[in-house]
Amino acid sequence: MDITTLWRAPEVNPVNRKARSIPGLNPINMYGRVFFFAWFGFFLAFWSWYAFPPLLTLTISKDLGLTATDVANSNIIALVATLLVRLVAGPACDMFGPRYTFAACLLVGSIPTALAGAVTNAKGLLALRFFIGILGGSFVPCQVWSTGFFDKNIVGTANSFTGGFGNAGGGVTYFLMPAIFDSLVSRQHLSAHVAWRVAFIVPFICIVSVAIALLICCPDTPTGKWSERHLRAEQNLAEHGITGDVVNLPVGFGDKSNSVGTGSPSAGSNEKIDFTATGKDTANHDHEAQLGQQQMLDTARGEVVQKPTFKEAMHVIFSPQTFVTAGAYFCSFGTELSVNSILGAYYLKNFVSLGQTGTGRWAAMFGLLNIVFRPLGGIFSDFLYRRVGVWGKKYLIHVYAVITGAFLIAIGLTDSKHTSTMFGLIAGMAFFLEGGNGANYSLVPHVHPYANGIVSGFTGAMGNLGGIVFAIIFRYNGTNYGKVFWIIGIITIVINLSLSWIRPIPKGQIGGR
Repeated sequence: MDITTLWRAPEVNPVNRKARSIPGLNPINMYGRVFFFAWFGFFLAFWSWYAFPPLLTLTISKDLGLTATDVANSNIIALVATLLVRLVAGPACDMFGPRYTFAACLLVGSIPTALAGAVTNAKGLLALRFFIGILGGSFVPCQVWSTGFFDKNIVGTANSFTGGFGNAGGGVTYFLMPAIFDSLVSRQHLSAHVAWRVAFIVPFICIVSVAIALLICCPDTPTGKWSERHLRAEQNLAEHGITGDVVNLPVGFGDKSNSVGTGSPSAGSNEKIDFTATGKDTANHDHEAQLGQQQMLDTARGEVVQKPTFKEAMHVIFSPQTFVTAGAYFCSFGTELSVNSILGAYYLKNFVSLGQTGTGRWAAMFGLLNIVFRPLGGIFSDFLYRRVGVWGKKYLIHVYAVITGAFLIAIGLTDSKHTSTMFGLIAGMAFFLEGGNGANYSLVPHVHPYANGIVSGFTGAMGNLGGIVFAIIFRYNGTNYGKVFWIIGIITIVINLSLSWIRPIPKGQIGGR
């Protein structure tokens, strides 16, 4: 590994201009800047999305007179809006571009965050947490935007870092929200009734600031405007001397226009667009990766995102390959969401002496481990891709999942009252669970790459559905948290083994290989 790639300008794909390394320490560079705003925007969204649980068990419950059932219901409702938004955000990314979709999720979700102080009862809490759940939908444009800037050789690493750093917001919130609350009580001398309400103004200000900044400072795609992505790919091919006709687009996808620069051939059409090419290579090759003509043609044919119709979207969603990423994410991210909601309460039940702040800090570690474990999943996935191809990425997901299931079963059956045993098992589970999340979104860009928004959105939504299903199981088992852990472990193993036989990408797919 060349450490200088962390700050120097990356090599790029000559057709779509996607980077083949991640200049994560260079925010001046366009790719480094997009990388930063992708993870930091989602980090703030996740922080606010999960800002309630650290204060909910004791402070907010006491102030609003909540029962354990009210708390459980609020944890479930927080995931419902996110599921719906992710289903919509995927196609929206393909239609309008991920940058505007990302900013919209952040700005709309920030409004209920600022209104947290208006809650006075359980019904108000349910309504508020539902709308704050919009912020969770920002994960989809975060990943689609990252996929749009980083090429296949490194996209798993890029997506796992942006997703992992972002998910860490779910851990940081266990430190930040109690710290902000404690500071308002001890230094500003606010009552608990007022302090927890004022605390939510902090994430609101941060989210709005970053949403505006990413709109001002970042582009839609490496080639410029989202609406011009097809034109730029055509121009780049022509500059590299590729003569004759433009290649066919994937069957079933495309805008309904056939003129150069305004669209692509209509669905199922055999028509082609003419390149204005001389047969000579006139491109500037600075920072360009050397790709063969066929590789460039396949990139143009299969990896430029198309604007789908409803029928075309259904074709992608109900393909076996999309079911693989969705089913695996149902288990892995669903588990992460449901565990994030109850872990502080679980620790408080088993380790009463730690108190709300102490158990909150230990629960935060589960989310904070995303900073390391989710990126590792993407890094391992990209390593296997370079050695054995796309199958390596797929099997890594299932291996991670089965081991995660084993840890969940162990946690549930032991239900340990010893801090070292419990925290050790949770950390072990987090390594494979969060690594599996990173490996999953390393595979997603390869599956129907011309419909990346749809695949990303549906996969992300199924992760939320898993969170809802598992949260409901927690809801109906009261404080018997251990039992639910081993139930989720069994579900995880069974689903992943049942999906392991499906090929990672459709037979005959162009691009994404």
